[in-house]
Amino acid sequence: MPVREKRRKRHSDEARNEGLTAARELLLSEGPAAVTLARVGKMIGMSHTNVIHHFGSAAGLQTALMGSMIRDLAGALDEAVSQLRTDAAAPSILIDQVWTAFDEGGAGQLAAWLVLTREVDHLEPIRQAVLDLVSAVKEKYASEPSADDRIRSIVLLIAIAAFGDAVIGPHLRGMLDQDSDAGRKLMTRLLPVLVMG
Repeated sequence: MPVREKRRKRHSDEARNEGLTAARELLLSEGPAAVTLARVGKMIGMSHTNVIHHFGSAAGLQTALMGSMIRDLAGALDEAVSQLRTDAAAPSILIDQVWTAFDEGGAGQLAAWLVLTREVDHLEPIRQAVLDLVSAVKEKYASEPSADDRIRSIVLLIAIAAFGDAVIGPHLRGMLDQDSDAGRKLMTRLLPVLVMG
């Protein structure tokens, strides 16, 4: 990880945002154990004491990072709902939005971290975004009341597949000699079949 510029004066919001950006980079590149006050401080050119001033503690930094990433995930799901309701290429866009949120957006790493540390209460803010996604899929593909359980199962499958692809996918794809977007393409092909089935 490159060390950022030497220490400089910055506003509180700016310092927190830089700290959260650095913490996310550490989480995605090296895992949860790398998200420490010292490592974040080094990356943004800030003393350990100043990082504590902005986040309170290592737990405060981690909680702030979780909150930030959860908000980003909820935003990505909201965008997927919006696209699904307005775009003819919706299945592909929906899968791309969810896959990007879990992979490049870091939701896969975040979810693994939350589950392994038993911090799943942090996932509560995305409940409504997930329910909105169920409603949007149902509106797009199946209006009958009996479709509700099937649609919920499909959204569950999409989320679990995106999570698994983000966390273990790179290793499995290597073993199976598959392209980096193999899981994404497979789910894109399966979605219309599952919804209509």
